[in-house]
Amino acid sequence: MSALDVFKTMAEYNRWMNERLYAVCAEIPDEERKRDAHAFFKSIHGTLNHLLVGDKLWLGRFLDDPFPVESLDQELYADFDAMRAERVRTDGVVIEFTNSLDEAAVERKFRFTTMVDPAERTYIFRHVLQHFFNHQTHHRGQLTTLISQAGYEPGVTDLMWLPGVEK
Repeated sequence: MSALDVFKTMAEYNRWMNERLYAVCAEIPDEERKRDAHAFFKSIHGTLNHLLVGDKLWLGRFLDDPFPVESLDQELYADFDAMRAERVRTDGVVIEFTNSLDEAAVERKFRFTTMVDPAERTYIFRHVLQHFFNHQTHHRGQLTTLISQAGYEPGVTDLMWLPGVEK
């Protein structure tokens, strides 16, 4: 399997998991979603928001269309339905972008400036893409814990259960 195939699978997995987790989160009352559970991004809502901020920041870098944000926990949407709609739109952009890549694109050098430690960095693009998808998985792991702690069932999260992976 090529790196491109892996990234395309991860983009589909990202969308699938986000659809499933937002469906569960829609059942959770807004007050509970926003309750400070002492997580890294405080709450279910804060974690969902951070995932969206991160994806939009990286996509802005990838597409050379910077996404202006002041912090990694900046609230983009207070309204859950608006955030969910933007998540769906953003996941579509992730898939479209990933599908547009070729082998030369993932092996090129990629330069960007981080928010955490504002310095220009240069990496082979496939490593940046691996980070992009790993970041999503990392914070969705936190999210599933928060969902469980709130008394809801996040369901199966393993990549191997992504429809179409088993062939």
